[in-house]
Amino acid sequence: MTVMQTTQAVPAGQDICSSPPPRHPRPDGQDRYTISEVVAFTGLTAHTLRWYERIGLMPHVDRSHTGQRRYTNRDLDWLVFVTKLRLTGMPVADMVRYAELVRQGESTYDERHELLESTRRDVLARIDELRDTLAVLDLKIGFYATEGTTR
Repeated sequence: MTVMQTTQAVPAGQDICSSPPPRHPRPDGQDRYTISEVVAFTGLTAHTLRWYERIGLMPHVDRSHTGQRRYTNRDLDWLVFVTKLRLTGMPVADMVRYAELVRQGESTYDERHELLESTRRDVLARIDELRDTLAVLDLKIGFYATEGTTR
């Protein structure tokens, strides 16, 4: 089971990035994960995780005394959120901008709100396009189902 399948809804008015992480089906008492464990939890590749860190989308990943990355439950929550943003079609540059705003603190709530509202409008427009496309497909499927039975 992946983290994305078990994420709980965040109450209205609460920022996923500033709130305590929800309970996870991860090992009790554990809050340090290797990159391979994070790959297993999230389905992301190690290359993607390193890239997220390099571009500032996943900054400040702790390291062990040997330099090995150590992710926390909070990091995993952030990755779940980032994965959802990717699914919306939000450009990576906007995702990085959002991450920067989160790091700047509460004074950026308005800008974060507008960025997410803009993304929401884009998602709704894509949903409308997909509904129109689905209607065309349904018409064609119906046509071929009818034509197929009359021949």
